[in-house]
Amino acid sequence: MARRTSHQVFALLPALGLAAVAVAGCATSTNTGGTAGDSGIAVVSAGKLTTCTHLPYEPFQFRDGDKTVGFDVDLVDLVAKDLGLTQTIVDTPFEGIQSGEDMNTNKCDVAAAGMTITDVRKQNFDFSDPYFDAEQALLTKKGAGFKDLASLKGKKIGVQASTTGEEYINKNKDANGYEVIQFEDLALELTAVQTGQVDAAVNDNGVLYDFAKKNAETEVTTEFATGEKYGIGAKKGSPLIAKINESLKKAKDSGEYDKIYEKWFGKKPATK
Repeated sequence: MARRTSHQVFALLPALGLAAVAVAGCATSTNTGGTAGDSGIAVVSAGKLTTCTHLPYEPFQFRDGDKTVGFDVDLVDLVAKDLGLTQTIVDTPFEGIQSGEDMNTNKCDVAAAGMTITDVRKQNFDFSDPYFDAEQALLTKKGAGFKDLASLKGKKIGVQASTTGEEYINKNKDANGYEVIQFEDLALELTAVQTGQVDAAVNDNGVLYDFAKKNAETEVTTEFATGEKYGIGAKKGSPLIAKINESLKKAKDSGEYDKIYEKWFGKKPATK
């Protein structure tokens, strides 16, 4: 999402095809909980690894028929499998995720939402090791001629609420003289570009390139080097962070991460 100040499965292998069930608008959990397999780690719901996310943020997480799928979904499926659990997904407003409230009130065990690791968020909950590199990018109608922020003087730029993209655009607003229009989610922001409600939109490069690929009347005209990295969140002091890191490392060492990346982005991740 870089997602939400970011801040947009690994079904490649049948063995990883754990079902992800989206539950919208859940309140604080009232179930009896349980433990994660042999690890003894407490979880919100017995036999489940409950993940908070904010839909849609394609290709990281989005609805496909009656399932929630995406790059993040596949990654957390790997974690759940290693813990002997099945992932369940809760669609919830991003503010409750980035504030840490959703995990602190046991709405979910972990948060995976195309979420950029920031110092502010690290005060609210713990992050896993980074699993995705992102930059901010600019989406416009094809041929509109907006190649940078300066070219949008006097124009309207759409941003997604509570994201690193919104933070970046507001930081540069006075120097470039554009108007900032806030949207609650990615889908509304992108639709606003298509309908002309805004002249351009800024969000994480991954979701914008995915959208432009599927909507030929739009294009990504530039990126802004913000050096963002996504992480999976869990409440402060949770032993789940170590387990998540183990699963991510195993997937990268085995080449499984590369396969999943290529599945959702059409190419292998850049080597460093």
